[in-house]
Amino acid sequence: MFSKMPFVLIAVVLAVVFLDPFISLTLKQTLYALSLTIKEIIVALLPFIIFGLLFKASVTLASGATRIIGLILVLVCISNFVSTFLSHSVGSWIYHFDLSMIKPKEFQGLQPLWTLTLPKLIPNAGAMFAGIILGILASIFCPQPAQKIALKIDKWVGGLLKSFVYLIPFFVTGFVINLQYDGVVATIAKDYTSIVGVIALACFSYIFLVYFLLSSGKIKTFANCIKNMLPAAISGFSTMSSAASMPLTIIGVENSVKNKDLSRSVVPATVNIHLVGDCFAIPIFAYAVLKSFGMNEPSLLSYLTFSLYFVMAKFSVAAIPGGGILVMLPILESHLGFNAEMMSMITALYVLFDPVITCANVFGNGAFAKLIDNIAAKIGMK
Repeated sequence: MFSKMPFVLIAVVLAVVFLDPFISLTLKQTLYALSLTIKEIIVALLPFIIFGLLFKASVTLASGATRIIGLILVLVCISNFVSTFLSHSVGSWIYHFDLSMIKPKEFQGLQPLWTLTLPKLIPNAGAMFAGIILGILASIFCPQPAQKIALKIDKWVGGLLKSFVYLIPFFVTGFVINLQYDGVVATIAKDYTSIVGVIALACFSYIFLVYFLLSSGKIKTFANCIKNMLPAAISGFSTMSSAASMPLTIIGVENSVKNKDLSRSVVPATVNIHLVGDCFAIPIFAYAVLKSFGMNEPSLLSYLTFSLYFVMAKFSVAAIPGGGILVMLPILESHLGFNAEMMSMITALYVLFDPVITCANVFGNGAFAKLIDNIAAKIGMK
């Protein structure tokens, strides 16, 4: 089923676009409500999935667990900084060319036929740290029982992730219908092709170059990595949530790396903080908005300062639709001189292009997991 998922999801997107005039409003609202319900269930279960994956990984990795988490955090900061700083050259190019933008219109979203709200009992961050700490403590003080518990948890989580795969086509359909209903697809194609094209070209060129280098320049390995991540990337594009797409991301990464247990710890730990798409899109949008409002181009030193604060702020981002820009508004205001109207514009633009940005975030998370896997293999970390 997973190997056919890219074709299934592409078929879903094309069917919605071409059959839109023939789909009744009630059916659209029903399918959108179904997608929101599935998403609510996935998000509610994510803390338990995160805890289970990290507990099992910590028990399995034992003494190496702390070292791995430290390595992950350092490399996340480096990766986010490199992505942010590289976007400076693209943004500067946009600033010096005659690229003007108009403020997108407000969209009156499709109303779901019903809504389901489930309580989130445990924060994702709390589940992450609890899984790591309890896993390490259990492996030290009671290694044998810890191994048995970890195997049971792994079996439960594996079954849950496999069940999510079969829900993904229904999950994606409603969100694509909502995008089509709001006219976002048509607006992107008609009015913002150039700017989204620049962002997509810069971002995906960087991500695919990273995949190519991590594949040691082997075309077959590179193509296989991209193919494995396509279902998760398409899900991210449709749902605008890398957190909700995490089950597919984990499966895609597992099919591309040697140490599957390690990949299961990397993806949950970085899904909210390693966001390559945001690191390219927000600065490039910022330069375009500065140009539109006649503001001066930031100096290299000013942008360097902005980049450092930008990277730190990434640790407070929730990987949900529109979440990436909200915590960045104070940074844009204090370091790039954004006023209220400019912040309103960049927020609207970010939300408009969130599908593309989230797709890049998901691809980037897969590349990061493969990077950790390559490093772990070279230094003998099991």
